[in-house]
Parts: sequence; C-alpha cells; structure tokens
Amino acid sequence: MDNPRQVDEPALEHWRSHPRRRQCRILSDPGMLRECNNDLFDPESLRARGQWTGSSSGRRATHFLRHEGRDWVLRHYWRGGLMARVATDTYLWTGLERSRPVREWRLMARLHELGLPVPRPGAARVCRHGPVYRGDLLSERIPDSHPLDEWIGDGKDTPELWDAVGRVIARFHAHGAWHADLNARNILIQGNGQVWLIDWDRGRIGYYRGLQDNLSRLRRSLDKWPATRERGALGWPHLLQAYNEERKPA
Repeated sequence: MDNPRQVDEPALEHWRSHPRRRQCRILSDPGMLRECNNDLFDPESLRARGQWTGSSSGRRATHFLRHEGRDWVLRHYWRGGLMARVATDTYLWTGLERSRPVREWRLMARLHELGLPVPRPGAARVCRHGPVYRGDLLSERIPDSHPLDEWIGDGKDTPELWDAVGRVIARFHAHGAWHADLNARNILIQGNGQVWLIDWDRGRIGYYRGLQDNLSRLRRSLDKWPATRERGALGWPHLLQAYNEERKPA
C-alpha cells in the first residue's frame, strides 16, 4: 500500500525579466528550494558559481548541479520527431498551466504525495516569447542510480530485479499513472535495488485506458536494443508475473 507523504504547498513566483526580452515564470516548492531564480536554469551561470557538477553526454545534455545541500537534475525541454526539424525547443503558448514544465511539475508532485517513487520536483521554469515558450525542469537527483538498460547490459538483472520493476510499475498503474514514454532508460535502479520512474513529460494520472500500452512500450524498448533484447526476453516473464500479482485485488 502506498503511504502518502506531506508535500509543502508550491509557490508560483512573479514574472521575472530575462535576457532577449523573454518573460519567465518559475513554479517552485519552498520546502525544497529557499532560493530559486533564473541562474539555476543556466548551465553557464552554474559553472561560473561552481554549482555545476556534470552532464549527460550528447548535444541535448541533461545537467547536474549542487544547490542548498541537494543534488539536482536540470532538464531542458527539447522537441522530438518531425517537429524537431521545425522548432527544436519551442512550444505553442496556450497558457501557463498548460505548459509542459508546469504540467510535469504538478504531476510529479502529486505522484510523490502518493508515496510513489519519482524524483521530487524542485522547480519548473517557463519562458514565453510571443506565441511560443521554452521550458526547463529542476528535480532531485536519485543517488547511486543507473538506468535499467545499463543493469541489463552489465548482467545484473536478476529475477528479483525484474520482480521489483514489475511491482513498482503496478503501483503506479493502481493510481492510473500513465507514463508517455516508459522505456528502459526511464527506469532507474539504485544500488540497494530501489526502482524509480523518471521523465514524466506528457504523463497523466487517473488514466486507466492506456496502461497496457505502457507495458507494450517498455517491451518494445527492450527488443529495440541488441544489448537488452536477449536478457530482456528472459526477464520479462518475471516482470509480468510480479506486475499481475501486485495488481490483484486484496
């Protein structure tokens, strides 16, 4: 059974000026961040102040930082698919509450409140420029963790691990928590075996119709990569068995 946690009431800060005449607004959790401004979303500023601690590889890197005694993950919102050829990181403005960073922040805060294993969100930033906006999300970094595909690639995917993954997914599905891109990179495993689901952009809660699609998408991601295809096929029955056991009515 999930144990609800107390979550501090978020504070929606006032509009702030930003370079290039964009208007930025920051939604933050005062229980997580006492000080939150635009500098926290600027990798160059973080480097200059000695708060930047690293980044993922690739052109669209995720950045890591240290602030107020906590480790954080800073993720910019990038477009994918065909739209990325037209607009790499801008989205049509339809209102602050409908923006992707704010929606993901609120969803993650709700999932955390339900006691589900998601990184706790610290702040979301939305910068509007006329009819479009750009966005960023700051969330806590899960220590000593690696994606499921790395555990599989290293041969550390025991039946117990597959069991744990299946049970955690079932806990989310019990609340109708639908993940828009459930794949082996968005499942983090800590050294102690704790399982986390990350990257909740475009996710939903109270949405029960698409839950089977979540499992199908995860299976396709395992089949897609040669490093996970064979071991994924062996581990999948363990995941499904644990998932179904967890989903059985009490």
